Amino acid sequence: MDAELYALAGKVGDALKARKLMLATAESCTGGWVGQAVTMVPGSSHWFDRGFVTYTNDAKREMLGVHAATLKKFGAVSERTVREMVKGALSHSKAHVALAVSGIAGPDGGSPGKPVGTVCLAWGKKKGPPPRSAVHHYAGDRDAVRRQSVIDALEGVLVLLEVT
Repeated sequence: MDAELYALAGKVGDALKARKLMLATAESCTGGWVGQAVTMVPGSSHWFDRGFVTYTNDAKREMLGVHAATLKKFGAVSERTVREMVKGALSHSKAHVALAVSGIAGPDGGSPGKPVGTVCLAWGKKKGPPPRSAVHHYAGDRDAVRRQSVIDALEGVLVLLEVT
């Protein structure tokens, strides 16, 4: 077990549970790792509704309603796409809060504009302002990029919930 991820997921769970909120995840490059981290925590069924693993563009469109035009114009790894993934996760679940992750974990697949290590994340609430998003550029191998993405995705939930 990864003690750091377990502790962070537990903190997210405590914050959600205290607010009587449920979480949904929409993951691409992390392949369900955020969902795995939160379900390590006993009692996570009280605050984790479901996770969507949408690795392909087809999955993003079919499961989350990401617009084909968004994917064509901005690509799967874009702030626009992860914001649409959050909206889709919220509309296709009973969750009140959602996060999304899409990136290029490597070792290949990068480009000059989006090098390996580029990861887009987004967070939003069902009743709230439009989702906020961020782009990160992580160093390291595939596992390191994915792990840091999971950490930042979970930390972003705490920011969204204004937990200090």
